[in-house]
Amino acid sequence: QMQFAESGGGLVQLGGTLRLSCAASGFALEDYAVGWFRQAPGKGREGVACIDPTGESTNYAESVKGRFIISRDNAKNTVYLQLNTLKPEDTAVYYCAATQVIVTTSQSACVQSLLYTGWGQGTRVTVSS
Repeated sequence: QMQFAESGGGLVQLGGTLRLSCAASGFALEDYAVGWFRQAPGKGREGVACIDPTGESTNYAESVKGRFIISRDNAKNTVYLQLNTLKPEDTAVYYCAATQVIVTTSQSACVQSLLYTGWGQGTRVTVSS
């Protein structure tokens, strides 16, 4: 059974950094592209970034481009999201999920949650001003 466990969230000040981890179990992560999503209070789920199975191709939402970096270590069955220059509007619960669709070549596909499966419980990020 495909499962993800997100971790690394917390409370950080404006301009701070965090590194989120997404640990996969029950399947070989190297066969899947992975996406990070977030959901702010009272809002819908928003796609943030995605990475292809090899880690060579990535894509980002405009709202985080240049600030967030997605990476992966297939040997550890883990995908990471480095959050830099955090803003209050980055406050949300962050989730990861997997897909076998080629999503990194299109920003619209990258952030389309319907293409993904295996959602975890999420990790909360709070940015204070």
